[in-house]
Amino acid sequence: MDILKKENLNIPNILSLARIIIIVPFVLYFLNDDYLASAFVLIVSGFSDMFDGMIARSLGQITPLGKVLDPLADKLTLTAVIICMGIKFPEIVPFVVILILKDLSMLIAGSFLIKKGIEPPAARWYGKVATVFFYVSVIIIVALKAIWGVNRPIVSISLLSITSAFMLFALFKYFIIFLKLINDISGSNQKEKEKD
Repeated sequence: MDILKKENLNIPNILSLARIIIIVPFVLYFLNDDYLASAFVLIVSGFSDMFDGMIARSLGQITPLGKVLDPLADKLTLTAVIICMGIKFPEIVPFVVILILKDLSMLIAGSFLIKKGIEPPAARWYGKVATVFFYVSVIIIVALKAIWGVNRPIVSISLLSITSAFMLFALFKYFIIFLKLINDISGSNQKEKEKD
């Protein structure tokens, strides 16, 4: 199997895979109101997300699998978190819908590129900033409730509004890259036809 190739068995890919696996305990802790444990899991996930790219670049361990695993781990984590948040904090459901639509559209675009034989682009700084801001917002909301017993809808809505703005900005920037990749492949195909 391609996934078991030696170059795929590296630290960044293992970290991305671990992020996918620890979604399960996060969901279980969160839905059982163990907010401190769920926040700890989310912090671990966030740190591994920050470091896997750095490690991949510094050790020269960037692989096609890693370019798929890293954003997949991000999207699965984000989706799990926003669904859990929507269950516990009904006032944020509109933001949950926005974030799910954003992730679904990116997943569809990535699948389309792969189907066309185009390697999806690696995560850009604006995508990482949006992800980090999401983690920070969720940790603040959860910590307020878990540690101080504060459940202020205005705080949740404000933080998630800013997070949604970052996410939509990242989506817009990735969409520009997506169009460029599609135009490049269309241009290459046109040149090939002209040669024939």
